[in-house]
Amino acid sequence: MSRAEKLEVFAREIGCRVTLGAPMSEYTTFKTGGNAALLAEPQSEKALSLLLAKCEEENIKPYIIGNGSNLLVDDGGIDSVVIKIGDGLSDIRLVDETTVECGAGLSLSRLCRFALEKGLSGIEFAFGIPGSCGGAVFMNAGAYGGEMKDVLVSCRHLDKKGNPGELSLEEMALGYRKSIYRENGYVVTMVRVRLRKGDREEIRAKMEDYLGRRKSKQPLELPSAGSTFKRPEGHFAGALIEQCGLKGLRVGGAQVNDKHAGFIVNNANATSADVVALIKLVQQKVFDETGIMLEPEVIKIP
Repeated sequence: MSRAEKLEVFAREIGCRVTLGAPMSEYTTFKTGGNAALLAEPQSEKALSLLLAKCEEENIKPYIIGNGSNLLVDDGGIDSVVIKIGDGLSDIRLVDETTVECGAGLSLSRLCRFALEKGLSGIEFAFGIPGSCGGAVFMNAGAYGGEMKDVLVSCRHLDKKGNPGELSLEEMALGYRKSIYRENGYVVTMVRVRLRKGDREEIRAKMEDYLGRRKSKQPLELPSAGSTFKRPEGHFAGALIEQCGLKGLRVGGAQVNDKHAGFIVNNANATSADVVALIKLVQQKVFDETGIMLEPEVIKIP
């Protein structure tokens, strides 16, 4: 029995949902990428811990994903196990009047709706961001002047061997689209945020305003990974790309979006190779004209 076969049997034994040859195009918002040899979805933190420990024991490198909203998977697929943090780790509860604790697999939009239900303000900026709460911590997601570090208190995690731990806000070293979790490879399992009491109608209005702005300015109807490039200091990536006349530029089925130049979209059965080639082309053209090298925000795996 191969290592992958042993891992499949083990994952099923501990209650994970398992898919062999999982098409990663169905697990990423770009809708591209080849198959993963094995995709496992732990239904509890304990199962995740056991699975990570087994991967370490068998010398198998696992790839951890959430909603797949910032990932670009190679067309050749992933010859390893992908562990999806999803609905098995998506509980949510109030710790006290203003503190919310939720599983890393919970969607950001669900966290926002829960806060609205409880009359809690501070997380409205995240409404409509298509990621999970764990992914939002990993990237320190943000929009409209807010970011996760503004509301985070602490996170619980598992290390590469499945051992539990916890980090405070200060220990997470959050910055622009970065965190300590991008460096240490630990898997976030629980997120704790502190909000503030607010008026439900004002909270609702702010959420609807932000969502309306997204719909009017971003190509939400097309597969993408959101903003393709990080914001260069003192500039906006989309404005630089538009300034260089690159709206509508295509490589295969990948295109610089006509509505928002900061988005590269899958416009017609794009491959991941199309997206990568277009990213490089945009980088080179913007650098040639402005001297600024854009840095991709999307994460390519493997």
